[in-house]
Amino acid sequence: MLTGQCHCGAIHYEMPSEVLHHALCHCTDCRRHAGAPVVAWAMIPAEQLRITSGQPATYNSSEHGRRLFCAACGTSLFYINEANLPGMVDIQTATLDTPDALPPPTAHIQAAERISWMQHAHTLPAFDRYPG
Repeated sequence: MLTGQCHCGAIHYEMPSEVLHHALCHCTDCRRHAGAPVVAWAMIPAEQLRITSGQPATYNSSEHGRRLFCAACGTSLFYINEANLPGMVDIQTATLDTPDALPPPTAHIQAAERISWMQHAHTLPAFDRYPG
């Protein structure tokens, strides 16, 4: 089992290391909710997610979409949409204690909504720490 948590540690969870898919989402809803240009999600059957401490708050982000997050620190954790993905839950994989324990994402989804400068973000210079 993999473990994860919110930023402040109020919510902890467990999930299996085998997921149905792992993808990078570029949709406007995910970007705005996370405050990030892209969000990594891993999907599993909802009954395989175990919240071991704390209780996430729920935000109804669309007619059917439910985003679960920590009410104390605001960390976005899970996404549920029973109309489109019955019985499934998406987990923000950056909240895992060891995100590298999952296989890398295999797809970009909602690329039609991708921020244009993200198309070539992988070509930017990289620094191990904040440059001096």
